[in-house]
Amino acid sequence: MKEFELKYGMNPNQKPARIYMNDGGELPIEILSGRPGFINFLDALNSWQLVKEIKEATGQAAAASFKHVSPTSASVGTVLPDDLKKACFVDDIEGLDSSPLACAYARARGTDRMCSFGDFIALSDVCDVTTASIIKREVSDGVIAPGYTDEALEILKTKRKGNYNIVKIDDGYVPEPTERKQVFGITFEQGRNNFRIDPSLLGNIVTKNKELPETAKRDLTVALLTLKYTQSNSVCYAVDGQAIGVGAGQQSRIHCTRLAGTKADTWQLRRHEKVLSLPFIGTLGRADRDNVIDGYINKNELDVTADGVWQKFFTRRPEPLSEEEKREYLDKVRGVSLASDAFFPFDDNIERARKSGVDFIAEPGGSIRDDLVIECCDKYGIVMAFTGMRLFHH
Repeated sequence: MKEFELKYGMNPNQKPARIYMNDGGELPIEILSGRPGFINFLDALNSWQLVKEIKEATGQAAAASFKHVSPTSASVGTVLPDDLKKACFVDDIEGLDSSPLACAYARARGTDRMCSFGDFIALSDVCDVTTASIIKREVSDGVIAPGYTDEALEILKTKRKGNYNIVKIDDGYVPEPTERKQVFGITFEQGRNNFRIDPSLLGNIVTKNKELPETAKRDLTVALLTLKYTQSNSVCYAVDGQAIGVGAGQQSRIHCTRLAGTKADTWQLRRHEKVLSLPFIGTLGRADRDNVIDGYINKNELDVTADGVWQKFFTRRPEPLSEEEKREYLDKVRGVSLASDAFFPFDDNIERARKSGVDFIAEPGGSIRDDLVIECCDKYGIVMAFTGMRLFHH
């Protein structure tokens, strides 16, 4: 297939639209089901690069959940503890522990379930039945992988009445070293960002505490790779080989850190005993539960425990989760990693990161205030490595 005609471009008024190889060659993809759109392909091709590079850097199966050309999360396939399985709504998935790929997607999808609603999925390995069984019951736009087992493909083809977007990519495909894009009729050209990210990048530790365990190296690697494919400015919190909070596309670095930190905190609090024991009515759908849990934790527009409201969601009125209880729970969190796609210009980012249990940081360095940022890390015993490489993505 040398080109694929799209229904429309970024928006319905942008026609005609297509994807094709500039050299006239064959596309490195095969569409097994559905008709992916312009944004679907942007998500698919960016997310595929991410999971491919995570696997190359860590040696583990990886998965990503993408929305609007940024990851909501990415993860390697480490086994989920029981409370996390319940928080991610996968405690009933048979054979989950024996499928690293399924564990990776369970983590990626379960990180920020509200943002992952209608996601595009990327898998580093051939999709198996266990992974397909998780994907089948979630609201999703499509999936890209290097292959699918026959049974997994049949499961996925039942989604959307047979119109679910399933893309197979040639995992041996290597793009040209130069990439181009047009803006306002003007062509931009640059070398592809082939900068290799792996644990060896973390050798320049600039803080007094220089003890960086292997688990933190893995988490920082996952976080940095996630940022490589996240709309800038961006920061990423990670733990257990999983991105747990991604702040994307913010003009201010501290706003990235706050946004991602709030998402990381919400992920942590989904495992709070009060949240895991919420008495949902049996007819409440998965997406509705996600919204209610987020409201219960963050006290958003609707007080889900208020009289006249809780009856729509619960069999009994749950006791609210107080600010004191949340702070007490989060104050016990440690061992979280944080990466930034550019330097931290002020130490307020470190202060905010610490509130989410951050002990390890990777950032490029190069700010005129690096000394103040390092000093703040030293105050908390945080280990910080300077990578020397910016990771802007637009």
